[in-house]
This record gives sequence, C-alpha cells and structure tokens, in this order.
Amino acid sequence: MKLTQPAWTRFLPTPMVLAWATLGPIGRRLPAPGTWGSVAGLLYFTAVFTDIGVAGTLVLSLVGGYLAVAFCGEAEFRMGRKDPGEVILDEFVAMPLCFLAWPALLGPLPAWAIFLTGLALFRLFDIAKPLGIKRLQDLPGGWGIVLDDTAAALATCLVMHAGQWGWHAFHAHGG
Repeated sequence: MKLTQPAWTRFLPTPMVLAWATLGPIGRRLPAPGTWGSVAGLLYFTAVFTDIGVAGTLVLSLVGGYLAVAFCGEAEFRMGRKDPGEVILDEFVAMPLCFLAWPALLGPLPAWAIFLTGLALFRLFDIAKPLGIKRLQDLPGGWGIVLDDTAAALATCLVMHAGQWGWHAFHAHGG
C-alpha cells in the first residue's frame, strides 16, 4: 500500500494551510512549539474527549489525523522544509490518543497528575523517538509528520496503562 499525500489542500491558500498546520500563532511565535502544540492538544482532549469513550476517541482521532496529514504535508511542501518545527497540528491531534481509556488510569493519582504524566511521556517519546518511532518519519509528506506523533501517543498510553496495572498488581499482593 502506497501512502500518498491528500491532494485537496493544494487548492487552499497558503495562509490558510499554514494557519491550520501551525495552530495559528502558537507554532510560529512561541518557543518550543512542539510542547505548546502538545499542551493545546491536552486542552483539546479535556474539552472534547473526556466523556466520549474509546470508540469516540478513535473516530475523532482518525478524522483529526487525516486532516493533520493533509495540512501538515502541504505546509511542509510550501515551506520547503522536512517536518518544520512550527508545524504542530500533528502534536495537537495525537495527544488525545495518550489517554485512551483514561478513566482506568485514575486511582492513586488525580486527573491532573495523569494529564501531566501523559504530557511529559508524550514529549519524551516525541523527541527521543525510541521503539522504531523514528522510522515513521521517513514516510512521505504528512504521513511521516503525523504517524510518528501517533506512535509516540500510543506508546505513552501503553506505558501509563502498564504503570497503572503494575501499581494495582503490587498493591493487590500486599505491597
């Protein structure tokens, strides 16, 4: 299966493409734009995703991921640079995946601590790109931009659920 860049964004004006891909001024004017895009994605999660369940999160994430592939890939082309740092729509749409089945993460830690842990782990995985995540960047256009963040978000989710499971297992055995 060959991944191709969606073509429909080619017909949009450059200011519109760049505004979507950079989340307006967030990606262009703030230091550490990937972190700010992730913070915006966390706010997006808390405003939209907390009550829609796993299926709703997956559906909205697929739609958001497709839009991000289209806008991020087109922005990359128009800016003439591979995965420009100002392009942060990918972090924004990936963040909700960090918290799939998030109510199961609640327990010993309050929601705010879960959210900060998820944000920190996501940034770690997004920057370090372990576990083959770095190879995803080699995919063409917006696919490489978005799928490495998607993988970082899913790795974050896995680590947080594994930590929660380990905590419960430890305490169930008198630890």
